[in-house]
Amino acid sequence: MLARQVTFIVILCVTSFAKADILHLSSALKIAVQENPNLAQMQARYSAMSTISAQVSSLPDPVISFNALNMPVDSFDLAQENMTQMQGGISQSIPFFGKLSLSAETADYQAEAAKYDVTELRLRLLSHVKQNWWMLFYLHRSLNIIHLNQNLLRQFINIARTKYEVGEGLQQDVLLAQLELSKLLDKQIKTEAILKKYQAQLNALLSRPANQLIQLPKIVPETLAPLKNETLLYSAAENTRALLSSRRENIHAAQSRLKLAKKDLLPDFKVGVFYGGRVDNTLGQTRADLLSVKVSMTVPIFAASKQQKAIDQYNSELIQQRYLLKEQWNQTRADISSAYSEYQQHQQQAVLFKQGIIPQAKQTVASMLAGYQVNKVDFLNLVRSQVTLYNYEIQYWQTLSLAKQAAAQLIAIIGKEEIYE
Repeated sequence: MLARQVTFIVILCVTSFAKADILHLSSALKIAVQENPNLAQMQARYSAMSTISAQVSSLPDPVISFNALNMPVDSFDLAQENMTQMQGGISQSIPFFGKLSLSAETADYQAEAAKYDVTELRLRLLSHVKQNWWMLFYLHRSLNIIHLNQNLLRQFINIARTKYEVGEGLQQDVLLAQLELSKLLDKQIKTEAILKKYQAQLNALLSRPANQLIQLPKIVPETLAPLKNETLLYSAAENTRALLSSRRENIHAAQSRLKLAKKDLLPDFKVGVFYGGRVDNTLGQTRADLLSVKVSMTVPIFAASKQQKAIDQYNSELIQQRYLLKEQWNQTRADISSAYSEYQQHQQQAVLFKQGIIPQAKQTVASMLAGYQVNKVDFLNLVRSQVTLYNYEIQYWQTLSLAKQAAAQLIAIIGKEEIYE
Protein backbone atom coordinates (compact mmCIF):
# COMPACT_ATOMS: atom_id res chain seq x y z
CA MET A 1 0.00 0.00 0.00
CA LEU A 2 2.84 2.40 0.90
CA ALA A 3 4.64 1.62 -2.36
CA ARG A 4 1.47 2.46 -4.34
CA GLN A 5 1.13 5.78 -2.53
CA VAL A 6 4.76 6.67 -3.21
CA THR A 7 4.34 5.71 -6.87
CA PHE A 8 1.19 7.86 -7.13
CA ILE A 9 2.97 10.86 -5.57
CA VAL A 10 5.93 10.49 -7.96
CA ILE A 11 3.61 10.27 -10.98
CA LEU A 12 1.68 13.31 -9.76
CA CYS A 13 4.90 15.32 -9.29
CA VAL A 14 6.21 14.35 -12.71
CA THR A 15 2.88 15.28 -14.31
CA SER A 16 2.82 18.64 -12.53
CA PHE A 17 6.42 19.32 -13.53
CA ALA A 18 5.66 18.52 -17.17
CA LYS A 19 2.68 20.88 -17.17
CA ALA A 20 4.74 23.63 -15.58
CA ASP A 21 7.38 23.17 -18.27
CA ILE A 22 4.99 23.93 -21.13
CA LEU A 23 6.09 27.17 -22.71
CA HIS A 24 3.10 29.11 -23.98
CA LEU A 25 3.74 32.00 -26.32
CA SER A 26 2.51 34.55 -23.77
CA SER A 27 4.90 33.15 -21.16
CA ALA A 28 7.82 33.28 -23.59
CA LEU A 29 7.10 36.94 -24.35
CA LYS A 30 7.01 37.85 -20.65
CA ILE A 31 10.26 36.01 -19.95
CA ALA A 32 11.98 37.72 -22.88
CA VAL A 33 10.99 41.21 -21.73
CA GLN A 34 12.13 40.49 -18.18
CA GLU A 35 15.33 38.52 -18.85
CA ASN A 36 16.78 39.46 -22.24
CA PRO A 37 20.19 41.11 -21.62
CA ASN A 38 20.21 43.09 -24.85
CA LEU A 39 16.95 44.80 -23.92
CA ALA A 40 18.26 45.39 -20.39
CA GLN A 41 21.41 47.09 -21.66
CA MET A 42 19.35 49.35 -23.93
CA GLN A 43 17.16 50.32 -20.99
CA ALA A 44 20.31 51.07 -18.96
CA ARG A 45 21.59 53.19 -21.86
CA TYR A 46 18.38 55.22 -21.87
CA SER A 47 18.59 55.68 -18.09
CA ALA A 48 22.16 56.93 -18.47
CA MET A 49 21.30 59.33 -21.29
CA SER A 50 18.33 60.77 -19.41
CA THR A 51 20.76 62.13 -16.78
CA ILE A 52 22.89 64.08 -19.27
CA SER A 53 20.54 67.05 -19.69
CA ALA A 54 20.86 68.17 -16.08
CA GLN A 55 24.64 67.89 -16.29
CA VAL A 56 25.17 69.95 -19.44
CA SER A 57 22.64 72.62 -18.47
CA SER A 58 24.51 73.47 -15.27
CA LEU A 59 27.19 76.14 -15.04
CA PRO A 60 30.82 74.94 -14.80
CA ASP A 61 32.04 74.51 -11.24
CA PRO A 62 33.37 77.75 -9.73
CA VAL A 63 37.09 77.97 -8.98
CA ILE A 64 38.38 78.99 -5.56
CA SER A 65 41.98 80.18 -5.50
CA PHE A 66 44.54 81.11 -2.83
CA ASN A 67 47.58 83.16 -3.88
CA ALA A 68 50.67 84.72 -2.33
CA LEU A 69 51.35 87.88 -4.36
CA ASN A 70 54.50 89.99 -4.66
CA MET A 71 56.47 88.02 -2.09
CA PRO A 72 60.07 89.39 -1.65
CA VAL A 73 62.46 86.56 -2.35
CA ASP A 74 65.33 88.08 -0.35
CA SER A 75 63.55 87.78 2.98
CA PHE A 76 60.06 86.34 2.37
CA ASP A 77 58.88 88.95 4.88
CA LEU A 78 55.19 89.73 4.48
CA ALA A 79 55.65 93.20 6.03
CA GLN A 80 58.59 94.28 3.87
CA GLU A 81 56.79 95.38 0.67
CA ASN A 82 53.55 97.31 0.30
CA MET A 83 52.24 95.12 -2.52
CA THR A 84 52.80 91.82 -0.75
CA GLN A 85 49.47 90.21 0.04
CA MET A 86 47.84 86.89 0.77
CA GLN A 87 44.93 86.62 -1.64
CA GLY A 88 41.87 84.42 -1.79
CA GLY A 89 39.19 84.55 -4.47
CA ILE A 90 36.49 82.85 -6.44
CA SER A 91 35.87 82.84 -10.21
CA GLN A 92 33.03 81.55 -12.38
CA SER A 93 32.96 80.72 -16.09
CA ILE A 94 29.72 81.80 -17.79
CA PRO A 95 28.92 80.51 -21.31
CA PHE A 96 27.22 82.93 -23.64
CA PHE A 97 23.46 83.23 -23.17
CA GLY A 98 21.61 80.24 -24.69
CA LYS A 99 24.50 77.78 -24.89
CA LEU A 100 23.53 75.82 -21.79
CA SER A 101 19.89 75.57 -22.82
CA LEU A 102 20.89 74.34 -26.28
CA SER A 103 23.19 71.72 -24.73
CA ALA A 104 20.32 70.55 -22.53
CA GLU A 105 17.95 70.52 -25.50
CA THR A 106 20.35 68.35 -27.50
CA ALA A 107 20.70 65.91 -24.59
CA ASP A 108 16.91 65.75 -24.16
CA TYR A 109 16.39 64.88 -27.82
CA GLN A 110 19.11 62.21 -27.66
CA ALA A 111 17.55 60.72 -24.53
CA GLU A 112 14.14 60.69 -26.21
CA ALA A 113 15.69 58.92 -29.21
CA ALA A 114 17.22 56.37 -26.83
CA LYS A 115 13.77 55.78 -25.30
CA TYR A 116 12.33 55.05 -28.73
CA ASP A 117 15.29 52.76 -29.41
CA VAL A 118 14.31 50.75 -26.33
CA THR A 119 10.74 50.48 -27.63
CA GLU A 120 11.99 49.45 -31.07
CA LEU A 121 14.29 46.80 -29.62
CA ARG A 122 11.50 45.47 -27.39
CA LEU A 123 9.17 45.12 -30.38
CA ARG A 124 11.88 43.39 -32.43
CA LEU A 125 12.64 41.09 -29.50
CA LEU A 126 8.97 40.12 -29.17
CA SER A 127 8.79 39.56 -32.92
CA HIS A 128 11.84 37.28 -32.85
CA VAL A 129 10.42 35.34 -29.91
CA LYS A 130 7.12 34.86 -31.76
CA GLN A 131 8.85 33.78 -34.97
CA ASN A 132 11.10 31.27 -33.20
CA TRP A 133 8.22 30.00 -31.08
CA TRP A 134 6.00 29.40 -34.10
CA MET A 135 8.86 27.80 -35.99
CA LEU A 136 9.43 25.46 -33.06
CA PHE A 137 5.73 24.67 -32.92
CA TYR A 138 5.73 23.79 -36.62
CA LEU A 139 8.78 21.54 -36.14
CA HIS A 140 7.19 19.82 -33.15
CA ARG A 141 4.04 19.15 -35.16
CA SER A 142 6.16 17.91 -38.06
CA LEU A 143 7.86 15.40 -35.77
CA ASN A 144 4.49 14.24 -34.45
CA ILE A 145 3.24 13.73 -38.01
CA ILE A 146 6.44 11.90 -38.93
CA HIS A 147 6.05 9.56 -35.96
CA LEU A 148 2.40 8.89 -36.82
CA ASN A 149 3.31 8.12 -40.42
CA GLN A 150 6.14 5.87 -39.32
CA ASN A 151 3.61 3.85 -37.34
CA LEU A 152 1.25 3.75 -40.33
CA LEU A 153 4.01 2.62 -42.65
CA ARG A 154 4.93 -0.11 -40.18
CA GLN A 155 1.31 -1.25 -40.36
CA PHE A 156 1.51 -1.13 -44.17
CA ILE A 157 4.67 -3.24 -44.00
CA ASN A 158 2.92 -5.81 -41.81
CA ILE A 159 -0.05 -5.89 -44.20
CA ALA A 160 2.21 -6.22 -47.23
CA ARG A 161 4.32 -8.90 -45.54
CA THR A 162 1.24 -10.88 -44.55
CA LYS A 163 -0.16 -10.70 -48.08
CA TYR A 164 3.22 -11.74 -49.48
CA GLU A 165 3.50 -14.69 -47.11
CA VAL A 166 0.10 -16.00 -48.16
CA GLY A 167 0.93 -15.50 -51.82
CA GLU A 168 -1.41 -12.56 -52.43
CA GLY A 169 1.21 -9.81 -52.52
CA LEU A 170 4.63 -8.95 -53.87
CA GLN A 171 7.96 -8.74 -52.09
CA GLN A 172 8.61 -5.41 -53.78
CA ASP A 173 5.64 -3.99 -51.87
CA VAL A 174 7.36 -4.81 -48.60
CA LEU A 175 10.65 -3.34 -49.81
CA LEU A 176 8.90 -0.21 -51.06
CA ALA A 177 7.22 0.39 -47.70
CA GLN A 178 10.52 -0.18 -45.91
CA LEU A 179 12.19 2.37 -48.20
CA GLU A 180 9.53 4.97 -47.43
CA LEU A 181 9.96 4.24 -43.73
CA SER A 182 13.72 4.83 -44.06
CA LYS A 183 13.01 8.15 -45.80
CA LEU A 184 10.82 9.16 -42.87
CA LEU A 185 13.61 8.27 -40.45
CA ASP A 186 15.96 10.48 -42.47
CA LYS A 187 13.36 13.26 -42.38
CA GLN A 188 13.07 12.83 -38.62
CA ILE A 189 16.84 13.22 -38.15
CA LYS A 190 16.92 16.40 -40.23
CA THR A 191 13.86 17.87 -38.51
CA GLU A 192 15.27 17.17 -35.06
CA ALA A 193 18.52 18.94 -36.03
CA ILE A 194 16.62 22.02 -37.22
CA LEU A 195 14.48 21.92 -34.08
CA LYS A 196 17.59 22.04 -31.87
CA LYS A 197 18.80 25.09 -33.80
CA TYR A 198 15.59 27.06 -33.23
CA GLN A 199 15.37 25.81 -29.67
CA ALA A 200 18.82 27.28 -29.00
CA GLN A 201 17.81 30.57 -30.62
CA LEU A 202 14.66 30.86 -28.53
CA ASN A 203 16.54 29.97 -25.34
CA ALA A 204 19.08 32.67 -26.15
CA LEU A 205 16.29 35.25 -26.49
CA LEU A 206 14.92 34.10 -23.13
CA SER A 207 18.41 34.20 -21.55
CA ARG A 208 18.36 30.46 -20.80
CA PRO A 209 20.85 27.67 -21.51
CA ALA A 210 20.90 26.90 -25.23
CA ASN A 211 20.30 23.17 -24.70
CA GLN A 212 17.35 23.59 -22.32
CA LEU A 213 14.43 21.53 -23.59
CA ILE A 214 11.31 23.43 -24.60
CA GLN A 215 7.90 21.83 -24.36
CA LEU A 216 5.14 23.56 -26.32
CA PRO A 217 1.36 23.21 -25.99
CA LYS A 218 -0.31 20.72 -28.31
CA ILE A 219 -3.23 22.99 -29.17
CA VAL A 220 -2.89 26.56 -30.43
CA PRO A 221 -5.32 29.03 -32.02
CA GLU A 222 -5.30 28.39 -35.76
CA THR A 223 -7.39 31.38 -36.81
CA LEU A 224 -5.81 33.81 -39.26
CA ALA A 225 -7.84 37.02 -39.25
CA PRO A 226 -7.83 39.29 -42.30
CA LEU A 227 -5.46 42.25 -42.19
CA LYS A 228 -6.30 45.91 -42.45
CA ASN A 229 -5.80 47.66 -45.76
CA GLU A 230 -2.13 48.02 -46.68
CA THR A 231 -2.42 51.81 -46.99
CA LEU A 232 -3.87 52.01 -43.47
CA LEU A 233 -0.89 50.04 -42.20
CA TYR A 234 1.43 52.58 -43.85
CA SER A 235 -0.33 55.43 -42.04
CA ALA A 236 -0.21 53.58 -38.74
CA ALA A 237 3.51 52.88 -39.08
CA GLU A 238 4.27 56.53 -39.84
CA ASN A 239 2.75 57.51 -36.49
CA THR A 240 3.65 54.56 -34.26
CA ARG A 241 6.93 53.04 -35.53
CA ALA A 242 9.43 53.68 -32.75
CA LEU A 243 12.42 53.62 -35.11
CA LEU A 244 10.93 56.45 -37.19
CA SER A 245 10.31 58.47 -34.01
CA SER A 246 13.91 57.87 -32.97
CA ARG A 247 15.11 59.15 -36.33
CA ARG A 248 13.00 62.30 -35.89
CA GLU A 249 14.47 62.91 -32.44
CA ASN A 250 17.95 62.53 -33.91
CA ILE A 251 17.07 65.22 -36.45
CA HIS A 252 15.98 67.54 -33.63
CA ALA A 253 19.21 66.80 -31.77
CA ALA A 254 21.24 67.57 -34.90
CA GLN A 255 19.39 70.89 -35.29
CA SER A 256 20.18 71.81 -31.69
CA ARG A 257 23.85 70.91 -32.16
CA LEU A 258 23.96 73.11 -35.24
CA LYS A 259 22.47 76.04 -33.30
CA LEU A 260 24.99 75.46 -30.52
CA ALA A 261 27.86 75.43 -33.02
CA LYS A 262 26.71 78.82 -34.32
CA LYS A 263 26.58 80.10 -30.74
CA ASP A 264 30.24 79.15 -30.35
CA LEU A 265 31.07 82.13 -32.56
CA LEU A 266 30.08 84.26 -29.57
CA PRO A 267 32.39 84.71 -26.57
CA ASP A 268 32.23 83.01 -23.18
CA PHE A 269 32.92 84.98 -20.02
CA LYS A 270 34.74 84.48 -16.77
CA VAL A 271 34.11 86.61 -13.68
CA GLY A 272 36.19 86.56 -10.52
CA VAL A 273 36.37 88.36 -7.17
CA PHE A 274 39.58 88.32 -5.11
CA TYR A 275 40.39 89.65 -1.65
CA GLY A 276 44.02 90.36 -0.70
CA GLY A 277 45.10 90.75 2.91
CA ARG A 278 48.23 92.79 3.72
CA VAL A 279 50.36 92.89 6.90
CA ASP A 280 51.25 96.19 8.63
CA ASN A 281 54.75 97.37 7.74
CA THR A 282 57.76 97.26 10.04
CA LEU A 283 57.17 100.86 11.14
CA GLY A 284 53.72 100.00 12.42
CA GLN A 285 51.86 101.73 9.62
CA THR A 286 48.56 100.10 8.74
CA ARG A 287 48.13 98.71 5.25
CA ALA A 288 44.64 98.46 3.78
CA ASP A 289 43.48 95.14 2.34
CA LEU A 290 42.79 95.00 -1.41
CA LEU A 291 39.72 93.89 -3.38
CA SER A 292 40.07 92.86 -7.02
CA VAL A 293 37.40 92.12 -9.63
CA LYS A 294 38.29 90.29 -12.84
CA VAL A 295 36.24 89.89 -16.03
CA SER A 296 37.59 88.04 -19.08
CA MET A 297 36.14 86.69 -22.30
CA THR A 298 37.15 84.33 -25.07
CA VAL A 299 37.96 85.75 -28.49
CA PRO A 300 37.17 83.38 -31.41
CA ILE A 301 39.97 84.58 -33.65
CA PHE A 302 40.34 81.11 -35.23
CA ALA A 303 36.67 80.93 -36.23
CA ALA A 304 37.41 80.16 -39.88
CA SER A 305 39.33 76.97 -39.04
CA LYS A 306 37.49 76.01 -35.86
CA GLN A 307 33.96 77.27 -35.19
CA GLN A 308 32.99 77.58 -38.85
CA LYS A 309 34.23 74.08 -39.57
CA ALA A 310 32.15 72.81 -36.67
CA ILE A 311 29.11 74.54 -38.18
CA ASP A 312 29.79 72.82 -41.51
CA GLN A 313 30.17 69.48 -39.71
CA TYR A 314 26.87 69.71 -37.83
CA ASN A 315 25.06 70.99 -40.90
CA SER A 316 26.22 67.89 -42.80
CA GLU A 317 25.17 65.67 -39.87
CA LEU A 318 21.71 67.26 -39.95
CA ILE A 319 21.42 66.47 -43.67
CA GLN A 320 22.56 62.92 -42.93
CA GLN A 321 19.89 62.44 -40.26
CA ARG A 322 17.18 63.67 -42.63
CA TYR A 323 18.26 61.19 -45.28
CA LEU A 324 18.36 58.43 -42.68
CA LEU A 325 14.74 59.16 -41.78
CA LYS A 326 13.71 59.14 -45.43
CA GLU A 327 15.57 55.89 -46.07
CA GLN A 328 14.04 54.27 -43.00
CA TRP A 329 10.54 55.33 -44.04
CA ASN A 330 11.05 53.83 -47.51
CA GLN A 331 12.37 50.62 -45.94
CA THR A 332 9.44 50.51 -43.52
CA ARG A 333 6.90 50.64 -46.34
CA ALA A 334 8.81 47.97 -48.25
CA ASP A 335 8.90 45.74 -45.15
CA ILE A 336 5.17 46.24 -44.58
CA SER A 337 4.37 45.26 -48.17
CA SER A 338 6.61 42.20 -47.97
CA ALA A 339 5.17 40.94 -44.67
CA TYR A 340 1.65 41.81 -45.82
CA SER A 341 2.07 39.76 -49.01
CA GLU A 342 3.56 36.82 -47.10
CA TYR A 343 0.69 36.82 -44.60
CA GLN A 344 -1.94 36.93 -47.34
CA GLN A 345 -0.29 34.09 -49.24
CA HIS A 346 0.13 31.81 -46.23
CA GLN A 347 -3.33 32.62 -44.89
CA GLN A 348 -4.94 31.52 -48.16
CA GLN A 349 -2.77 28.41 -48.36
CA ALA A 350 -3.58 27.44 -44.76
CA VAL A 351 -7.32 27.70 -45.45
CA LEU A 352 -6.92 25.66 -48.66
CA PHE A 353 -4.97 22.91 -46.89
CA LYS A 354 -7.27 22.83 -43.86
CA GLN A 355 -10.61 22.89 -45.63
CA GLY A 356 -9.86 21.31 -48.99
CA ILE A 357 -6.65 19.45 -49.67
CA ILE A 358 -6.13 17.56 -46.38
CA PRO A 359 -9.72 16.27 -46.01
CA GLN A 360 -9.63 15.10 -49.64
CA ALA A 361 -6.24 13.44 -49.16
CA LYS A 362 -7.51 11.63 -46.02
CA GLN A 363 -10.48 10.30 -47.93
CA THR A 364 -8.17 9.13 -50.70
CA VAL A 365 -5.91 7.26 -48.27
CA ALA A 366 -8.85 5.62 -46.50
CA SER A 367 -10.35 4.54 -49.82
CA MET A 368 -7.07 3.16 -51.13
CA LEU A 369 -6.36 1.29 -47.91
CA ALA A 370 -9.74 -0.38 -48.07
CA GLY A 371 -9.20 -1.20 -51.74
CA TYR A 372 -5.73 -2.58 -51.16
CA GLN A 373 -6.95 -4.99 -48.51
CA VAL A 374 -9.26 -6.55 -51.10
CA ASN A 375 -6.65 -6.41 -53.88
CA LYS A 376 -8.31 -3.61 -55.83
CA VAL A 377 -5.58 -0.98 -55.35
CA ASP A 378 -1.89 -1.17 -56.13
CA PHE A 379 0.34 -0.98 -53.05
CA LEU A 380 2.57 1.69 -54.62
CA ASN A 381 -0.40 4.02 -55.02
CA LEU A 382 -1.45 3.36 -51.44
CA VAL A 383 1.97 4.32 -50.10
CA ARG A 384 2.19 7.35 -52.34
CA SER A 385 -1.20 8.58 -51.18
CA GLN A 386 -0.15 8.25 -47.54
CA VAL A 387 3.14 10.08 -48.18
CA THR A 388 1.22 12.81 -50.01
CA LEU A 389 -1.14 13.22 -47.08
CA TYR A 390 1.82 13.41 -44.73
CA ASN A 391 3.39 16.14 -46.88
CA TYR A 392 0.14 18.12 -47.00
CA GLU A 393 -0.26 17.98 -43.21
CA ILE A 394 3.28 19.25 -42.70
CA GLN A 395 2.75 21.97 -45.29
CA TYR A 396 -0.38 23.11 -43.47
CA TRP A 397 1.45 23.62 -40.19
CA GLN A 398 4.30 25.28 -42.04
CA THR A 399 1.98 27.76 -43.75
CA LEU A 400 0.18 28.47 -40.48
CA SER A 401 3.54 29.05 -38.78
CA LEU A 402 4.75 31.33 -41.59
CA ALA A 403 1.53 33.34 -41.46
CA LYS A 404 1.92 33.84 -37.70
CA GLN A 405 5.55 34.86 -38.23
CA ALA A 406 4.55 37.37 -40.92
CA ALA A 407 1.98 38.84 -38.52
CA ALA A 408 4.67 39.14 -35.84
CA GLN A 409 6.89 40.98 -38.32
CA LEU A 410 4.05 43.35 -39.22
CA ILE A 411 3.42 44.20 -35.58
CA ALA A 412 7.10 45.01 -35.04
CA ILE A 413 7.30 47.07 -38.23
CA ILE A 414 4.16 49.08 -37.50
CA GLY A 415 4.76 49.40 -33.78
CA LYS A 416 1.40 48.24 -32.46
CA GLU A 417 -0.80 45.14 -32.29
CA GLU A 418 -3.76 46.55 -34.24
CA ILE A 419 -3.06 45.04 -37.66
CA TYR A 420 -6.27 43.06 -38.14
CA GLU A 421 -9.64 44.25 -39.35
